[in-house]
Amino acid sequence: MFCLSKPSRDSICAFISSQKIERFSYGEVGCSRHGAPKGYTVDHNRVSLGQGADIYERAKNAVRGWKMFDMPWIVLCWPDVPIETGATVAVLVSHAGFWSLNACRIAYVLQERRILEKYGFAYGTLHDHGEIGEERFTVEFNPPDGSVWYDLYAFSRPGPAARLVYPFVRSLQKRFAKESKEAMQRAVQFA
Repeated sequence: MFCLSKPSRDSICAFISSQKIERFSYGEVGCSRHGAPKGYTVDHNRVSLGQGADIYERAKNAVRGWKMFDMPWIVLCWPDVPIETGATVAVLVSHAGFWSLNACRIAYVLQERRILEKYGFAYGTLHDHGEIGEERFTVEFNPPDGSVWYDLYAFSRPGPAARLVYPFVRSLQKRFAKESKEAMQRAVQFA
């Protein structure tokens, strides 16, 4: 949904409510667990968050608090939504002179305790999103060496409106990945 001015809280709530009955805009729901289906652009970004179990706990709390969205041009609606499968959120993006409101739903939650511990989730686009695809937000802890990583993995292709401005959309996706990594580093450092 595109807007010439920032939508009101009531408008955003109505938008999210209308999206709760919508299906995902793609058929490969959950594919980001192991890779990407054919026909999508893949973005994979990682950044070190530090060392040790305490940093991993801070990183998990940062994901639970949606801290990876702490950037001035993006508003997550709403950051108090619990990380659980089926939760619907919207991402409000400020562009130069207009706003876009994009609907997503959590496709799965990831909690693994193997040699490498992982916590995170993936959300997928609904029909009122400029893109089509899935994005996974994961923090990883490797107990043998103590390393903690933030891993951001997405597969996407442009929706009908985004096709018209795809180079601009790609620049926003790259900007989001860069700033999301920085936001997670800040969240862990200042927790």
